[in-house]
Amino acid sequence: MQAAGRVQQQFRGCSRARWSPGCGGASEGLPCPVQSCAMSETGEEETGSAEASGFSDLSDSELVEFLELEDAQESSASPGKPGPSSELPGKDGKPRSLQNCGRGLDISSPMQRFHLQYLYVTDLSAQNWCELQMAHGKELPDLVTPEKAAVLDTGASIHLARELELHDLVTIPVASKEDAWAIKFLNMLSMIPTLQSEGRIREFPVFGEVEGVLLVGVIDELHYTAKGELELAELKTRRRPLLPLEAQKKKDCFQVSLYKYIFDAMVQGKVTPASLIHHTKLCPDKALGPSVLSHARRGGFTVKSLGDLMELVFLSLTMSDLPVIDILKIEYIHQESATLLGTEIVAFEEEEVKGKVQHYMAYWKGLREPRGVDIEEAWKCRTCSYTDICKWRKGGGVLSSTLEPQPKKSNK
Repeated sequence: MQAAGRVQQQFRGCSRARWSPGCGGASEGLPCPVQSCAMSETGEEETGSAEASGFSDLSDSELVEFLELEDAQESSASPGKPGPSSELPGKDGKPRSLQNCGRGLDISSPMQRFHLQYLYVTDLSAQNWCELQMAHGKELPDLVTPEKAAVLDTGASIHLARELELHDLVTIPVASKEDAWAIKFLNMLSMIPTLQSEGRIREFPVFGEVEGVLLVGVIDELHYTAKGELELAELKTRRRPLLPLEAQKKKDCFQVSLYKYIFDAMVQGKVTPASLIHHTKLCPDKALGPSVLSHARRGGFTVKSLGDLMELVFLSLTMSDLPVIDILKIEYIHQESATLLGTEIVAFEEEEVKGKVQHYMAYWKGLREPRGVDIEEAWKCRTCSYTDICKWRKGGGVLSSTLEPQPKKSNK
């Protein structure tokens, strides 16, 4: 049965409407999608559309599509732009720089330096590819060329087509980030019963505190197998009819493992409203806009504020007896022909995931400097946009800025 229709957000100042699923229920790709057209109460644009919405305007899996290597000789872009979780680069209009890294001149953490309230799952999976490339991309984002934009648009269109198989999209104007997050929660509320009744849902948002940092993402699809197991299916589109290299598969496997890690915590009651409010600075008591309230009423929800919706969502997550994810699957599809290139079944290793997350979060919290690739993966540098400025590469595997000049020895 086709769900009601997801709510999608579209922010003032954005030329393209958001297509994330979720109508009266999720944020990106849910059985009842809503799209929002956001404008602040003062009439000014939000700091950033993605920031206001709480999630990216593209499916999370496509956000770093241009990171993927099509083959060892093809250029790939950086994971680049400051994400939806970031504000403007700096009050002075200048990008934050890594130039002081290792010199003791910059004591702020990357979270503070890039003005991030939370991270995306794709931020950590980009670290799995090359942490230093990800860090450079945060402050020196590449311009998206027409070719890259075409790849992203094609991937997004494929995801959208799949989403529309389950539900329609509804556009809802929003006036604040509280409104935008309310739409995400309304979409979730519509998807949870569908999943509980063993139905299929797409673009389900996940979020949770990991190592003291809020991590958010969007699961492409959740459905049940013939044996009744809950399966996560991640769609990856490919520009060429070739499967990715093993290093790319490794990054993708880590990404879906993170989705399971967060989703399982959500349904087990380990994620709290207080944590979400703390990290996002949302105001739970703020009255929701009339358009959002109207949509909530049509969905059968009598609420007044974001806090009301949050209470319903968290109760639904913990009281609906949703199972943890049993199977992780990645499907690689050729963009042009829509041909399935191959399927990867991912073995979830919880301790390994925890170890990687702890290591990656140490960078974001300012406990260590960013690392480049190991020497055996130096081939990745051939396709990196930041090779010319990479101090890791120039330093032979260490940040060259940390190498102090040595005094010349006397000839005496």
